[in-house]
Amino acid sequence: MVSATDTAGLGPTRLKVTRLGLGTAPLGGLYAPVEEGQAESTIARAWDLGLRFFDTAPQYGNGLSEQRLGRFLAGKPRDSYVLATKVGRLLRVPPQAEAQEDAFYKGTPPERPVFEFSYDGVMQSLEESLQRLGLDRVDVLHIHDPDDHYDAAIAGAYRALDRLRADGVIGAVGAGMNQAEMLARFARDGVFDCFLLAGRYTLLEQRSLDDFMPLCEARGIGVIIGGVYNSGILANPNEGAKFNYQDADPALIARARALDSVCRRHGVPLKAAAIQFPAAHPAVASILTGARTPAELEENEALFRHPIPADLWAELRDEGLIAPAAPTP
Repeated sequence: MVSATDTAGLGPTRLKVTRLGLGTAPLGGLYAPVEEGQAESTIARAWDLGLRFFDTAPQYGNGLSEQRLGRFLAGKPRDSYVLATKVGRLLRVPPQAEAQEDAFYKGTPPERPVFEFSYDGVMQSLEESLQRLGLDRVDVLHIHDPDDHYDAAIAGAYRALDRLRADGVIGAVGAGMNQAEMLARFARDGVFDCFLLAGRYTLLEQRSLDDFMPLCEARGIGVIIGGVYNSGILANPNEGAKFNYQDADPALIARARALDSVCRRHGVPLKAAAIQFPAAHPAVASILTGARTPAELEENEALFRHPIPADLWAELRDEGLIAPAAPTP
């Protein structure tokens, strides 16, 4: 059984990441504010549990996630953890007439993200992230959600990250997205060490097995998986469940319920199967789990090591609920 504190190499780099990492979007106030003390306690609990891989971004809480994570990590030996952040957004205070409440992050600073995938913009973004983190370096730098900006991202952002890697400023070049198709395009057009794929390789959805996951395995690119509960549908597959941040289609809810039924027959929580399933793929280095309280984090860590019989995976495959080619624990 894989342990949360086991480590895996991240692609061709020298970096070693724990198989379970902490994603800090919730600690930036995703959907609801998080008090400072609660955020600190959650990060501290991750550390106490042995998690040593931390993921953040300027957009997560409009700088708040980076600030909170940096304050905690500043007291830890720098070589004892791996830290990832992202580029593609510069945080700027909008003119008063244009200021609006953030649609996703609550209780945040006044800055708002501005798309910026140019070479100079990425260099500026890293400098500002380091200031918010209060650290002198990050280990992994991802191009963040360039869905409508591929040309700028490959011509500007990637070129900047490639230079930073060559100069030894960062240890790994990556990209993080909610789609696998553009990540596969990046893999073919550049030299990437790792990718963060959110929500597209889960117990509910495995289309990335058609191209992206085999491509990463063949090229030795490390994959970090986020969004294992698919915005909540794999945590609570009932009417009103969310999928990909929106109300889930009835057909998806029915499929999630079918997954849940199989899990129940084997005495396994659906969430345990959901958090463990992606980790079985040989290209996957780490699973990011978001948490806004120590209790949520403790639950995820326990689910990651919950015993699951081989018969459960066999039944899911026989029922057509997971892809025939999907590796299982």
